[in-house]
Amino acid sequence: MRAARLIRLLLLLQSRPSMTGADLARELEVSERTVTRDVAALSEAGVPVYADRGRTGGYRLVGGYRTRLTGLGRTEAEALFLSGVPSALRGMGLADAASAARLKVSASLLPELRDASHTAAQRFHLDAPGWWHEPETPELLPAVADAVWDDRRVTARYHRRDAEVERELEPYGLVLKAGVWYLAARVEGEGDFRVYRVDRFTAVGPAGPADRHDHHDRFERLADFDLPAFWEERAAQFARSLLREKVVLRLTGEGARRLPQVTDRTAGQEAVAAAGAAGDPDGQGRITVTLPVESLDVAYEQLLALGPEAEVLEPPELRERFAAAAARASALYR
Repeated sequence: MRAARLIRLLLLLQSRPSMTGADLARELEVSERTVTRDVAALSEAGVPVYADRGRTGGYRLVGGYRTRLTGLGRTEAEALFLSGVPSALRGMGLADAASAARLKVSASLLPELRDASHTAAQRFHLDAPGWWHEPETPELLPAVADAVWDDRRVTARYHRRDAEVERELEPYGLVLKAGVWYLAARVEGEGDFRVYRVDRFTAVGPAGPADRHDHHDRFERLADFDLPAFWEERAAQFARSLLREKVVLRLTGEGARRLPQVTDRTAGQEAVAAAGAAGDPDGQGRITVTLPVESLDVAYEQLLALGPEAEVLEPPELRERFAAAAARASALYR
């Protein structure tokens, strides 16, 4: 532990002109007395650390000294690409690796570029969880993330409906969607990829018999597997699978423009495009569209936002519901 701390201390000094003992103690999460002892150890090892005395003093490296301990390790380099999502890093247990990677990068930059990480962080931030939901990190996420990094098969138990199921999985990738973690994996012996919610896993462990938990647990990744493309396709399939009902609408030009904004975007765009291809608007400039929806209740809530820009033609029960809502609104504003 101390050797790692000494390296971090050295990289901190190399990345900044000067740091006080209090600053170093805060960065390293130790006491100022420990910082003093660590600086003395570096000096004894031949590292030219100079201590400026006084209230404005601090520690700095003398004579442009630079260490060669700036080569990024594999895990650090991979974590660095995710460093804009701090909550995701913490959840996967990679926060320390990302911190070390940022220090190494800062130490290797020219002096005039060393504020790059700070200026970028103050201009761009990704807040992944959705509104009105407290982000929760699944307990088994670090174990799943380790298996993904190492291409290591796992035996996983998870809740499926009212039962608990066990599968041997080849974990290919993790996706964080609106604060929920998903795993893309192949079931051992099957070719298709499946998607699992990580918070539904109840246990994750090495695959196979206990006497062969070594490099044989690793699987050969498919070279053409593309996680972003896979997720985009599955997400689109999932969204379509929810659209089990259909409604027929007559839309004004403004209603046609706004339909994709209040319903499923793809479904709305395709419905308007299909209506446009079928023929010209009617004598009042309106088009008739057939729109897939999740349910009539959901359609009611969504299409209310269009007001008089949309008229429901079918099914009759939904049209009657809108007629009743219009009558109530008319009575309020009469």
